[in-house]
Amino acid sequence: MFRQAAARLVSRSTKARPFSTDLPAAPSGDAASFIEGWKKVIPNIEPPKTPSAFMKPRPATPATVPSKLTVNFVLPYASELSGKEVDMVMVPSTTGIFGVLPGHVPTIAELKPGLLSVHEGNDVKKYFVSSGFVFVHANSIADIIAVEAVPVEQIDPNLVQKGLAEFTQKVSSASTDLEKAEAQIGLEMHTAMSNVLAG
Repeated sequence: MFRQAAARLVSRSTKARPFSTDLPAAPSGDAASFIEGWKKVIPNIEPPKTPSAFMKPRPATPATVPSKLTVNFVLPYASELSGKEVDMVMVPSTTGIFGVLPGHVPTIAELKPGLLSVHEGNDVKKYFVSSGFVFVHANSIADIIAVEAVPVEQIDPNLVQKGLAEFTQKVSSASTDLEKAEAQIGLEMHTAMSNVLAG
């Protein structure tokens, strides 16, 4: 009995699974049957689209390491970089700061408040990011999704110091758990901004 179960598991696990780099160009499988069923029931209305319908298929993983890294850097309300070819990106993650070069291994990392820098030759564009995620794909494409980001040159050091003092005072005077949590988040964010400006 156990051998049969193990054989079934092994036969299932050897089946090829699609990767994010191999997005289908047309709906297949469940999506195709859903669309077919939709058109039978509601022929006059286009079926709803899924997130994959809005995504362009990723290029295949190249045989050789490309000379540039393609970066997509988006916020909930704007796109900072779209398909920009750069030399390197330095990312502040919860596990530490790391650099992404062309040919980087596929990685998913959570962003922490800190400095994100985009290097293109001698030009370096610096952003302060609050949080989010970075997805590094095998085909030398990096998708950076941040909750908030601002170019470092737009940060006012006086306002950062004022906020740092304000949230330090709020941490010590907070009476409820909610007030303490909000004050701690504000203190951590302003401390990270202060560190970015200092360094």
